[in-house]
Amino acid sequence: MSSNSEEITAPPKLDKAAYEKRLVELQAQLVEMQQWVRETGSRVVIIMEGRDAAGKGSAIKRITQYLNPRYCRVEALPTPTSREQGQWYFQRYIEKLPTAGEIVIFDRSWYNRAGVERVMGFCTTQQYRRFLHQAPVFERLLVEDGIMLRKYWFSVSDDEQIRRFTSRREDPLRQWKLSPMDLQSITRWEDYSRAKDEMFAHTDTATAPWYTVESEDKKRSRINVINHILTSIPWEKVENNPPTIPSRPEGDSHYQRPPRTEFRYVPDVAGDLEKDKVASKKAGKPGKSGKPGKSWKAGKGSSRKK
Repeated sequence: MSSNSEEITAPPKLDKAAYEKRLVELQAQLVEMQQWVRETGSRVVIIMEGRDAAGKGSAIKRITQYLNPRYCRVEALPTPTSREQGQWYFQRYIEKLPTAGEIVIFDRSWYNRAGVERVMGFCTTQQYRRFLHQAPVFERLLVEDGIMLRKYWFSVSDDEQIRRFTSRREDPLRQWKLSPMDLQSITRWEDYSRAKDEMFAHTDTATAPWYTVESEDKKRSRINVINHILTSIPWEKVENNPPTIPSRPEGDSHYQRPPRTEFRYVPDVAGDLEKDKVASKKAGKPGKSGKPGKSWKAGKGSSRKK
């Protein structure tokens, strides 16, 4: 491993069963926390920053997996338009801040200016210095207004980053996640390290501190960041009273469903996956599951579809 300020000793991999069990427990608490956010009208902003391929996206996916998308948004802003380039730098981010009862997760944020824009020369030195001065003030205003702000930096070693880049390159389903800009993080590793150090020096404040998430093992980083969110936000369990499911009324004796032939149906190609099982059931013989086939007849208790 090359010499750098973010050298990390790889921890042992988490046991898959233990990880999945704990993840579900934490995700259930996230659902409860979101209910509290809605009931109390709280506002939560979570910033996810870090090296390319550090595991931010997969962590966000696990955080939001079971949350109500109407009240939890992920914002990943594209390159600013010509109009946005003429605005105050923070302006387009302000438009994405949460209203009462919402959680907003920034998959990269206004800290682009202190990272990729600084390293790649997409902003002037004056713009960069102004950002380092204004960011703490901007964040203090957010916190003073009642927004709960959490800032996470996902840290990964250079060796692990290259391994993940290689994995993406060889996986057709994930090649879209690998861009020429991402690869600049390899050749400019130390430039990004210096930019990150200076960013922390100016913006790691008592009002809005940075929390580093060790991400050599993605499973560990997901568990750790979700646990930190749950323990750092002062939420309480809110009594949830789900609506009662009513009994279905008796069918209208005057209604007759139109013939199925009058509708267009999506072909059942999934049925091809169980041809052997279906054939075994028709023959009354045990299928692959070892259970005898059952015949189905429409009767009084059959489901109605429409």
